[in-house]
Amino acid sequence: MATYRIKQAAELLGVSDDTVRRWAESGRLHPTTDGAGRQVVDGVELAEVAQQLAASGEHPEPGPVVSASARNRFVGLVTRVVRDTVMAQVEIQAGPHRVVSLMSREAADELRLEPGVLAIAAVKSTNVVVELPEAP
Repeated sequence: MATYRIKQAAELLGVSDDTVRRWAESGRLHPTTDGAGRQVVDGVELAEVAQQLAASGEHPEPGPVVSASARNRFVGLVTRVVRDTVMAQVEIQAGPHRVVSLMSREAADELRLEPGVLAIAAVKSTNVVVELPEAP
């Protein structure tokens, strides 16, 4: 059974150490003590809280992309999206470049990728990451 110290749990949940301690005091989390006498949270319980935070909207949303490690970014229009039950193939026309990305269907659905959508293909190594620019 995986366990996480309070600091690790806070980092994984995107909250402060104090917030995790308050959740423990209020009964939202149920820490135990490890062999060294430190408070730890069960990994399964931590995963459940992470899902609850994501579903409730309590988890902070990341801001707009201001910098990225990928150096090859192609701004273009989505021209084709082919979805099956698990995967999606997304084609972007960026000037003279046709960029194809394979991603999960869930990701394509969450990004609401359809022909005509403005998107950014960030290419790093053999992976293509599709981003959406911040609205003007």
